Amino acid sequence: MSDESAIIAANAAFYAAFAAGDFTALAVLWADGDGISCIHPGWPPIVGRAAVIGSWRDILSNPARPQIVCAEPHAIIDRDHGHVVCIELVDGVALAAANHFARVGSAWRMIHHQSSPIAQLATSADGSDGHSLH
Repeated sequence: MSDESAIIAANAAFYAAFAAGDFTALAVLWADGDGISCIHPGWPPIVGRAAVIGSWRDILSNPARPQIVCAEPHAIIDRDHGHVVCIELVDGVALAAANHFARVGSAWRMIHHQSSPIAQLATSADGSDGHSLH
């Protein structure tokens, strides 16, 4: 499997674990150690494994958590680091997201997640919705 395919698969596993409410699967996708971080929409930055993983435990344990779908993932890789930029559809609202990964052994592990509202989505001249990352 190419690095691009592997990092896209790791990104997809993150969203699948979230959709399933599978905290254990989601926690395994994150790198060990305190060099990880997360910024949830509207939240201040969260740094360190205990705090980051704790934030996901709290979100996944909420029965009213939103449904999130990843659209248009695009991988950018530089040796043992990479990130996936995408559009998150959160209960139908579009957010811009970046998921950063580091290669740990033969696996890509998440080291940072950030998601934020998109200020304006304009319709382009060709009639598309302006969501495309490519």
